[in-house]
Amino acid sequence: MRFNQWMKLGAIGAFLSLAVWADHGGKNNNNNNQNEDANGSFESSVVGSTPGATIGGVNSGGAPWVAANGEASVSPSGKLEVDVRGLLLGPGAPANLVGTVGPVQMVAASLVCGGSGGVVAASTEGVPLSTTGRAHIEATVTAPATCVAPAVLVRVFNNTSAPGSQLGPFIAVTGFNMSAGAAQHATDY
Repeated sequence: MRFNQWMKLGAIGAFLSLAVWADHGGKNNNNNNQNEDANGSFESSVVGSTPGATIGGVNSGGAPWVAANGEASVSPSGKLEVDVRGLLLGPGAPANLVGTVGPVQMVAASLVCGGSGGVVAASTEGVPLSTTGRAHIEATVTAPATCVAPAVLVRVFNNTSAPGSQLGPFIAVTGFNMSAGAAQHATDY
């Protein structure tokens, strides 16, 4: 009888080990040239901005923004991808604009190297921002060979401005929000 219990436990352990090995934590960890995660990709969540911040020489917008959910990634080959949902004006904005995108109709992304005191290394073209705050940016940019302390800014894009002056302030940035994460974690149970 005891032998059967050990056999069952061994089988369960082997099954769980295989399941974990096969899943790789949800990532594709095949060590081949197509797996850029193993070669230094940058991935982060996206949070709304607060007025008065400057990152890479770019000022934040004049009103607070919140993001319900968002992710950004940059690969060594320069593929920059941002997906944000619920990017809306937050508390502290004019009351009639809270929970809306206000006058913002398009956004773009900028890669900053060197952290808050760094510089914009590359930017994308603009994409539409839906009235519910949804935007998906996918572009290939010319990224530097080394980008220390990267940040991705989601910036207001004005397609009626002259080329070179279309990028405005940032309204979201890579990072995390402790209170939002705690609230999400609490609802996971």
